[in-house]
Amino acid sequence: MADQLIEVLVQSGVRRIYGVVGDSLNPVVDAVRRSGGSARGGIDWIHVRNEEAGAFAAAAEAQLTGRLAVCAGSCGPGNLHLLQGVYDAHRSGAPVLAIASHIPAAQIGTGFFQETHPQQLFAECSHYCELVSIPEQMPRLARIAVQNAVGRRGAAVLVLPGDVAHESAAHPTGESGPLGSPPAMLPAEDDVARLAERIDRADKVMIMAGAGCRAAHDEVLSLADTVGAPVGHSLRGKEFVQYDNPFDVGMSGLLGYGACYQAMHEADLVLLLGTDFPYDTFLPQRNTVQVDIDPARIGRRSVLEFGVQGDVGATIRAVLPKLRRRTERSFLNDMLRKHERSLQRVVDAYTEEVSQRVPLHPEYVADVLDEEAAADAVFTVDTGMCNVWAARYVTPNGHRRILGSFVHGSMANALPHAIGAQTAAPGRQVVAMCGDGGLAMLLGELLTLKTHALPVKAVVFNNSSLGMVKLEMLVDGLPEFGTDHDRVDFAALARAAGLHSRRVEKPGEVRDGIREILAHDGPAVLDVVTDPSALSIPPNITASQVRGFALAASRTVLGGGVGKMLELAKSNLRNIPRP
Repeated sequence: MADQLIEVLVQSGVRRIYGVVGDSLNPVVDAVRRSGGSARGGIDWIHVRNEEAGAFAAAAEAQLTGRLAVCAGSCGPGNLHLLQGVYDAHRSGAPVLAIASHIPAAQIGTGFFQETHPQQLFAECSHYCELVSIPEQMPRLARIAVQNAVGRRGAAVLVLPGDVAHESAAHPTGESGPLGSPPAMLPAEDDVARLAERIDRADKVMIMAGAGCRAAHDEVLSLADTVGAPVGHSLRGKEFVQYDNPFDVGMSGLLGYGACYQAMHEADLVLLLGTDFPYDTFLPQRNTVQVDIDPARIGRRSVLEFGVQGDVGATIRAVLPKLRRRTERSFLNDMLRKHERSLQRVVDAYTEEVSQRVPLHPEYVADVLDEEAAADAVFTVDTGMCNVWAARYVTPNGHRRILGSFVHGSMANALPHAIGAQTAAPGRQVVAMCGDGGLAMLLGELLTLKTHALPVKAVVFNNSSLGMVKLEMLVDGLPEFGTDHDRVDFAALARAAGLHSRRVEKPGEVRDGIREILAHDGPAVLDVVTDPSALSIPPNITASQVRGFALAASRTVLGGGVGKMLELAKSNLRNIPRP
């Protein structure tokens, strides 16, 4: 029956499975072996060092390609390790199928060795999770699981006892193909008319764009141009809406910068387009209309005047002909000026002689990395301060991708995400922006790079500290505790694993170091020793948070810098007519 499962996956376009072999999973792994590998029309087995990394890798592959990706874990502890990455995939809307192997079917419920209850454990992080009890349920359940993952954009789980997987198939596999592209859902005509009326009635319109705008870049800019609206974005929306955007006013939230927050709170109408931005305290909670393809997201973050269910691009195309074009742009121009001034103050305060300072400022490293990386590079980003540096320094251009655990917020995601991205796109430059805390958690995946000769370039921001946790403590008025740890030479560890590596401690070495690892023909690690005091303050903080900093900060907390974002803001100012 395991062969039948592999046949269904091949028909669904799957070319690899990420996991760790062993025990109850062995029949599936052997079926992968017999399939002959992807070069012969079968499936490859991508051996990772921890099933968690396998699930993260599958999540990254699915986000990069838009196609189904698969991970697997053996019974008990094996599939428990999958949980973290499966959560990440599901919350990111990545179509991933997890094969959770199980103990022998006759032993379920007896407290057998390694027994868990996968159906309960995975229920919260999947659209579909079912136990295959007998061969007669296949291939039907496999196809249902695939359809749920692909059609509903998230995780599906098949729980498969090892002895059942070893039995002969009861039914012919038959033929099936992968799902086609999802339809562009058009909202009801009455909703389009209502949206047009509300936009026309507002004097000052602001757009907050999220990852739901991934295929609607041109439509969002057309709407902004028609009504003179500044455009802000969430972290997940950055790569899809910020490039070639003369209306950009930055990002809101804890990692935010620029005039996005101010524009939202001064607008007569805020349009939330394809964003499930979670931090409701940053939203104005008034004068807001939301457009989203998923009705469950509408209104769960903000008080709304009304919500519109529909694809963002299709909705904008439907509403544009109903809108009057505006020549009055004082609100837009004012926000663009404030955006540039906001960035200028932060950059001036933060980057003065930064290229000469020791210990190294992480922003300088991110800035140089942005300049030297390929125009179509895939950046994978660890949760924590690396999120800040990516948000403020990696310049989107419509070809680059930025992947991270932006919804689930797990540490240690950057390296395994890079494994999945590089496996799916072998000819593309993949750069993992790793925090030292995150890398230490799944350090064994450096061996995975070596095993599969994956030319991932890992840049380690090594500050011997959990920087984001330190910032959280400072904001709460707590003295930092438990955030600093022993200095580690990650370059030496990488070298011992057989990888090319280099350690950088001086500003003058940064550019050469980055160029060296990016040019290396194979996996490489750049270990950059950075300043543990370099933290980031959100653009809008409360009085209580200010008091927290005053009470707790024993070293300088800096503004965080915004790098290339200032250059983008300055270029956008050129579009404003001079009085």
